[in-house]
Amino acid sequence: MSKNAPEAITALEVTPSQDHGTPMSVKIRERILAARKRYHANDNIADFIQPGELDLLLDEVTEKMKGVLESMVIDTENDHNTQNTARRVAKMYLKEVFKGRYVEGPEITEFPNAEHLNELMIVGPITVRSACSHHLCPVIGKIWIGVLPNEHTNVIGLSKYARLAEWIMGRPQIQEEAVVQLADLIQRKTQPDGLAIVMEASHFCMGWRGVKDMDSKMINSVMRGVFLKDINLRREFLALIPRKA
Repeated sequence: MSKNAPEAITALEVTPSQDHGTPMSVKIRERILAARKRYHANDNIADFIQPGELDLLLDEVTEKMKGVLESMVIDTENDHNTQNTARRVAKMYLKEVFKGRYVEGPEITEFPNAEHLNELMIVGPITVRSACSHHLCPVIGKIWIGVLPNEHTNVIGLSKYARLAEWIMGRPQIQEEAVVQLADLIQRKTQPDGLAIVMEASHFCMGWRGVKDMDSKMINSVMRGVFLKDINLRREFLALIPRKA
């Protein structure tokens, strides 16, 4: 064996992900890159996280959050109010407000449209909570979902629309993209003739900082299928939304 053989074996057989000292975030990122997938703020990466790894990622984020607080010149060792802040913030991000990035989508039971329902159905207002991906400030608002089914449409429970919205919104988002993501998901799940979504939300990145305008809201919509083609159906949906309630 040549004197270079050990180095050759090391280069071929040992990868960063096999190194026990490699941060969990690096291991997860390697899997995503190997699959040639993206990992933007509003992407779900649950397929690349193995059982037990989210807790290890929580430990890593906690340590890095401690560094952030230290860089902000906060004495977390002696300040009783911030001694456990790093852990609380890490847990809040990974397991609460950004949970939609790290866990699989909710189980949705689908039923055939046995009665061939084909009338407009509206679900809402559904309260949604997210955070803008620019400043990580809260985005809190309401969503209305209009569905025009056909005989082939899968019927799902009303509460499941809220579950799907919570999963999509539980990521750093911008509102325009979040509504499109939700529409795509519901479209795949139900295959209706028409789908309409309206979202109205307050953005704390505008009310808490910047211009500090607490009264402004953003309203946007997505219209699919017959809602795009039938102006009367679209008007009926918009007229039935009790936004002022």
